Amino acid sequence: MLQGFNPANENIKVYIDGQLLPRAEAKVSVFDSSVQGGDAVWEGLRVYDGRVFCLDAHLDRLFDSAHALWFQNVPSRETVVDAIRQTLVTNDMHNDVHIRLTLTRGEKITSGMDPRLNQRGCTLIVLAEHKPPVYPESITLATSSVRRNSPMSVDSKIHHNNLINNIMAKIEANHAGADAGLMLDKDGFVSEANGVNVFLIRRGKVRTPWADYCLPGITRATVLQLCRDNGIPCEEARLSPSEFYVADEVFTTGTMGELTRVRAIDGREIINKHSESVLERVQGLFRALTESGGTRLL
Repeated sequence: MLQGFNPANENIKVYIDGQLLPRAEAKVSVFDSSVQGGDAVWEGLRVYDGRVFCLDAHLDRLFDSAHALWFQNVPSRETVVDAIRQTLVTNDMHNDVHIRLTLTRGEKITSGMDPRLNQRGCTLIVLAEHKPPVYPESITLATSSVRRNSPMSVDSKIHHNNLINNIMAKIEANHAGADAGLMLDKDGFVSEANGVNVFLIRRGKVRTPWADYCLPGITRATVLQLCRDNGIPCEEARLSPSEFYVADEVFTTGTMGELTRVRAIDGREIINKHSESVLERVQGLFRALTESGGTRLL
């Protein structure tokens, strides 16, 4: 699975600190913290018919992450929402749109790690692209040797830009001929895939790993709530790779790809031994929610 260039994005304009700049001119300083140390936080947003799905939840996580990393002079929530709206209006984007919303610690007065060198406030970037869900109907996973961060290093609940371990897992998946890398925690239990959360369904119950070592994704939370609201048994649990191998159904969740079926893990085909597809029901519930939910900005 490799994304391609969409010609519709050739002439998009990108919001950077109050300016909407043509794609070729949308740049940040070499002194920006995102360049110097991956010192930034971000969110992926999806737009459905002029509505940004789960906008409040994404902004809550953005500001929580910035606070946890001790960012100073953070723009207001109103400023961020207005920047998103300006970007969508300027690019005439209403549907099948993905937004990469980034907030960096800002520009430094000189190179260095010390956050006290950041004296100009945060850098706000809104990159909106014409991009339908990028995953195919089903994908494959390969277990990675790269372990997911624990709170002993960088807490995965901070949605930060330093994604090197995820990228290394993706590289391994590429070499294994799989679409994504399945990442484990330090004890060998499943955490998440390199860019999405993972779920299994066994005998009618939907299960997902605890968010101890993985990002507690917004789509992940939405799926759990949909299950609770519609009488579908669900739980968070410690899950081993073999439990995923023998599941009736496996799927991933994320803003970029929504809900995507996993057809095989480490060469093991996922075989539904249950009489019906619970995943198809959950996908239908999620699709219905995207058709009515979200914050209208256009």
